[in-house]
Amino acid sequence: MLVLFETAAGFALFKVLKEKKLKKVDDLAEEFSTLEKATKLVKLKAFDKFNDSKSALKAVSALLNSKLSKSLRKFLKNNIVSKGIEDELLVLDKKLCRVIEEKLGIKCIQGSQYLELVRGIRSQIEGLLSGFTETEQKAMSLGLAHSICRHTLKFSVDKIDTMIVQAVNLLDDIDKELNNYSMKLREWYSWHFPELARVITDNLVYAKCVKTIGQRINCKSTDMGEIVPKEIESEVKEAAELSMGTEITENDIEHIKSLCDQVISLSEYRISLSEYLKNRMQAIAPNLTVLVGEIVGARLIAHAGSLVNLSKHPASTIQILGAEKALFRAIRTKHDTPKYGLLYHASIVGSATPNIKGKISRTLAAKCALCIRMDALGDETEATIGVEHKQAMENRVKYLETHLTPSAFSGKRPQTYNRPVSSQMYNPSTDATANVELPAKRFSSGQDEYPKKR
Repeated sequence: MLVLFETAAGFALFKVLKEKKLKKVDDLAEEFSTLEKATKLVKLKAFDKFNDSKSALKAVSALLNSKLSKSLRKFLKNNIVSKGIEDELLVLDKKLCRVIEEKLGIKCIQGSQYLELVRGIRSQIEGLLSGFTETEQKAMSLGLAHSICRHTLKFSVDKIDTMIVQAVNLLDDIDKELNNYSMKLREWYSWHFPELARVITDNLVYAKCVKTIGQRINCKSTDMGEIVPKEIESEVKEAAELSMGTEITENDIEHIKSLCDQVISLSEYRISLSEYLKNRMQAIAPNLTVLVGEIVGARLIAHAGSLVNLSKHPASTIQILGAEKALFRAIRTKHDTPKYGLLYHASIVGSATPNIKGKISRTLAAKCALCIRMDALGDETEATIGVEHKQAMENRVKYLETHLTPSAFSGKRPQTYNRPVSSQMYNPSTDATANVELPAKRFSSGQDEYPKKR
């Protein structure tokens, strides 16, 4: 039996000298404990070294995809087919084993029972391959691993979608952290000035006001005109004079201000990240962005993994994407299935009345499926289909709410069908006037007429 073994240096072909010992899988580890024992069990029959890193990358990339590369085909032909060797060839990859049998006619075997044999060869590969030290083997393996990583990133179809997936996930994490920080800031500063949280509801404006005011007694002399309008500023100053909060030290104020800096910096970074995500979505999926917005579109792409994967989903899957738990729970308990998932956050579905949200989400999912396939597989960079579908969705919402035809929304009256009046008159000259004699009917009795009744 022969064993095909691939290394970072090249392809190797080993001959198993004692096949009976392969039946005892538990004892194979002992057989490969030393190099002397390993050489008694397997012997190197042929070795084909890679010429350079490019040839190694091509060969290993083909192996990763279970394909037969040119170098491997040539190696097997020269060492097995040309020499007329009829021994079985051990190949661990099931698909590659089938390809070698079909294209080269070599009888191949594979199975999990041979894993221990390959593991033993790998443990003693430095001694079985003469001319290569352990340091050289590690250096070649590391270089080949880096080449494969660069090749995978360079030729990945979905690599441009990775930026959108990472950005929308980071945006969700920032929102959670920002809410936690803002809540802690309000709780902390409310011990000193509780009325400020009631007057100012926006977290970013609240953090800026706290940083500007500091101690409550400084509120009267503090100018907040650049942060809030004059009406709110006067209301804040009046509340500061009648505040029921406790007194705090300057050390407490310093820590509160540092927390304000964190909230402000996170809020500013979130704004820049949202702008980055918007630009990315408009460049990659313009039709989907116009239809449902950049946030919902990015979450759909992130949930599916990539834009190409999302384009393979039917409209029924896109409709409930993000509501998988509710779907399986409804199937298990035999209740109504959910009508929408991530599409619920789209502005078109959110603005619709509750009784038509299901119909709108179903129609929107169908339009999204068309827009996604156009973005993923089309060549156009303009959002032509997205604009048309968005207008159609708005008309659909108005129709379901008012039961008026779409022509009523645009101000155009529907064109009525008028049957054209026929101007043709009856022409008697087209009638046939020739006298035509019809042949007499023949009967089985040979008579030309019906027999008379008696």
